[in-house]
Amino acid sequence: MTLASSIPQAALPSPSTAVWQLGPVPIRAYALCIILGIVLACWLTERRLRQRGVAPGAVLDIAVWAVPAGIIGARIYHVITSPEKYFGAGGEPLKALYIWEGGLGIWGAVAGGAVGAWIAARQLGIPFAVVADALAPGLPLAQAVGRFGNWFNNELYGGRTTLPWGLEVHKMDSANPGQAQVDEAGNPILLPGLYHPTFLYEAIWNVGVAALVLVLDRRLKLGRGRAFALYVMGYTAGRFWIEIMRTDEANEILGVRINVWTAALVFLGALIYFLRVRGPREYLIPVGAPAPVPPPGGDVSQVDLSRAEHGARAAAPEGYRTVDEEQFRAYQETGEVPPADAPPTATDAPAAHPDEDADHPDDDAPQRDDRAGAAGARPADRDS
Repeated sequence: MTLASSIPQAALPSPSTAVWQLGPVPIRAYALCIILGIVLACWLTERRLRQRGVAPGAVLDIAVWAVPAGIIGARIYHVITSPEKYFGAGGEPLKALYIWEGGLGIWGAVAGGAVGAWIAARQLGIPFAVVADALAPGLPLAQAVGRFGNWFNNELYGGRTTLPWGLEVHKMDSANPGQAQVDEAGNPILLPGLYHPTFLYEAIWNVGVAALVLVLDRRLKLGRGRAFALYVMGYTAGRFWIEIMRTDEANEILGVRINVWTAALVFLGALIYFLRVRGPREYLIPVGAPAPVPPPGGDVSQVDLSRAEHGARAAAPEGYRTVDEEQFRAYQETGEVPPADAPPTATDAPAAHPDEDADHPDDDAPQRDDRAGAAGARPADRDS
């Protein structure tokens, strides 16, 4: 025996319990992580919507539609890509509805959540692109938190490794879901060796994606859904190489995991959208709500537009008008709504390169690229 072999190898531990019983109610770590991620995403999205002129509380109306639709979409994607578990030989079709037993696909969650958010945005009169861009950094943060649910479940790990951050993985008890198998002495049983913590790789990557979106969105003032496209590109780029490292059972096409193909195709779609779509960031002014009175020092964005003038009962706007940044800043300072037929400001200025402001992030002048496409003189299209 050498000295090196006698030194314990560093490793990341894994929980041996993923479900706790509170009386007859099971408390699942995976569900708690998802809920925490949703709360974090809602908080950040609310802040970003407020900065674009949306009345306080709109994110809750959006979440009421987006979260259930996202869960349904996630389950549908899982069932479609793993049908043999439910409809193959020995499969139980009814278990396709057993979401609590695991099996949610992020691709279906994003697609289903997008449908739910579109429905909510249409009801609120908010352009869907504004909602998508506001959500762009919050979504990867929610995914990062949610991945720790996989850590509790001892799942979605990679191949064997000798790296210092190798992951210990418990052998989970199929007869007692959420608990590790134990030996005769009552100690949790570990799988031999250490494994790549791919859940952690993805969580760290997603935090980086959120930071990238926040920085570039602030610098370039992305609009028209481009911030969301940037998130999609960042996430799928990481998911591509992380998915290749995973060793859990998955269906394949031409010897490659389905999720690898999905990541590549979705990345290309988002890249094409990001490169082809141009236009300034959209800002919103409420329609059909009492005109706010600027507080001392200005900044109407600090006024709670969801409350009526005579009481605390919520009075959500009937809809929103899309304006450019300069009109929105003027509205913040004065509380005066520009006339519906007012043209966008600085329309006579020469068009700038789309990324010209990237070198001048502190320049207060509004972006001028594709100014003719700004909807500063008309109500926002509820179907956008």
